[in-house]
Amino acid sequence: MAERVDVFVVGAGPAGLAAAIAARQKGFRVTVADGAAPPVDKTCGEGMMPESHAVLRALGAGIAAGEGFRFRGIRFVQEGAKASADFPRGFGIGLRRPLLQQKLMARAAECGVELLWKTPVTEIDGQGVSLGAQKVPARWIVGADGQGSRVRRWSGLEATRVSSRRFASRRHYRLRPWSEFMEIYWGRRAQAYLTPVSSEEICVVLLGECPEDAAFERALRELPELQDRLGRAEPASRARGGVTVSRSLGKVQRGNVALVGDASGSVDAITGEGLRLAFLQALALADAMEAGNLACYQRQHRSLERRPMAMGKWMLLLGRHPALRARVVESFARKPELFQKLLAFHVGEGHPAELLSAGVALGWRLLAA
Repeated sequence: MAERVDVFVVGAGPAGLAAAIAARQKGFRVTVADGAAPPVDKTCGEGMMPESHAVLRALGAGIAAGEGFRFRGIRFVQEGAKASADFPRGFGIGLRRPLLQQKLMARAAECGVELLWKTPVTEIDGQGVSLGAQKVPARWIVGADGQGSRVRRWSGLEATRVSSRRFASRRHYRLRPWSEFMEIYWGRRAQAYLTPVSSEEICVVLLGECPEDAAFERALRELPELQDRLGRAEPASRARGGVTVSRSLGKVQRGNVALVGDASGSVDAITGEGLRLAFLQALALADAMEAGNLACYQRQHRSLERRPMAMGKWMLLLGRHPALRARVVESFARKPELFQKLLAFHVGEGHPAELLSAGVALGWRLLAA
């Protein structure tokens, strides 16, 4: 029997490390265990919205000026038509996932989190966690072990309210970024979103309804403008496949167990909201543990996921209806203020009344078209 800890986190990806750091900042004794060895990578777009950067600073893991690549907003590209919008405040940051992982690991170690690598958790119960033959008593158990979470299954939290999935492929290219935006390219069967991650490298993620749609050779043929942009650029990494899931759980806590990050539900990768959600969940969970009431976290989690889930549904709708998408991008190109209001709402800066007025104006333009 190991010595008791206040918080035991299962999973040492960005969500788990953020949850551990936030709990440690509240004064809890925290241990994190992961069956893998660092760094923990994942097929993702590696772009963080402005609020993500602010939360990282609050966790003591801010990104320095020379790290990653700062982008000013979002750009849609649809068969030659382009529409761009700036973030209302701040900037987004593209950063390679292993570099983010290293930054969070260093901060966790600095503030006193115990990190156990190559240490799979084999069981949990109301008293603590089992690491093979060793039992670690814990007051709180945090599941941050990804989409296939065993903690979620062990805790009986598998019930799903909404769920859909798509397929993704990611590759990096040695290429100087040509814009200050995260760009989303829309094709007939696939979408691509590009995030500059340094002054000499970009990350390209392809998304489709089936694995073939997300394959680079096939997808780039229906995205000629992107194919021309990439040209003969040298790949800086091999193509890496994965699944992006949009899932909302009925509950994310039971007893002394709570879920964060993809273990607690997720939004489609095209929203770019995964890391922001995970970091905000980490702060909300630490507050709930400090108050001794995980029900507070359940309510806050539901509130945090509402807006990105709605935006994810809207983006998927555009992806599946080319004629509608063409009209929307054309409307945004002609009336940039509509796109600006939508992006402000997406990053949590816009007022619902402004979104409503933008929606009415956009609907009128679509009807007129």
